[in-house]
Amino acid sequence: MTTRLRGVALAVTTAAVLPLALSACSSDDGGKDTKDSAAASSSVAREESKGTADDAAGSGGRPFGTACASVPENGAGSFDGMSKDPVATAASNNPALSTLVTAVKKAGLVDTLNNARNITVFAPTDDAFAKIPKEELDKVLADKATLTKILTYHVVARKLTPAQLSDGTYPTLEKSTLTTKGSGESYTVNDTARVVCGDVRTANATVHIVDSVLMPAM
Repeated sequence: MTTRLRGVALAVTTAAVLPLALSACSSDDGGKDTKDSAAASSSVAREESKGTADDAAGSGGRPFGTACASVPENGAGSFDGMSKDPVATAASNNPALSTLVTAVKKAGLVDTLNNARNITVFAPTDDAFAKIPKEELDKVLADKATLTKILTYHVVARKLTPAQLSDGTYPTLEKSTLTTKGSGESYTVNDTARVVCGDVRTANATVHIVDSVLMPAM
């Protein structure tokens, strides 16, 4: 009976998220490449069901890290303002995340991320994207399948507290894993990307802003 109820709950979640993602793709590119966003939406739905029990504990606390000082004190881009908006919308109000927002729009993942529940997003700054040679970055931004793979690698379908970043391995929506290490207010992802402003809250996600783009195996 428990297995059957879980199956029903998963189907309902997928049915709720998938149409929104498909609608987003239709408005972004006239209905082309809907399969990428549909697959990402299905991954969000499946992984959300796994993380619900862990999310119940919450994280409590405040944003930390050197880059937090650059966040506006007031307005939509402030910590308070971001906490009221879903994650893609909140990111669009943070000037340090403009390249990430552009990438999310090109991949057709805005509604997918905004309608997901209890996720963690490792959000690369503009400076993180600037580390990638322009020719290579432009090529990735023009390749929707590759872009979707990279972006979904930055998403974990449960809210990760700072304590959970100390020594963890977590499945991503891209279907592989990332690792986190550290303590106090110093954490790394995959031993290379540093969390420069962690534990930022949005209406549906916890955001850990990082200084390098995370790359899945291609």
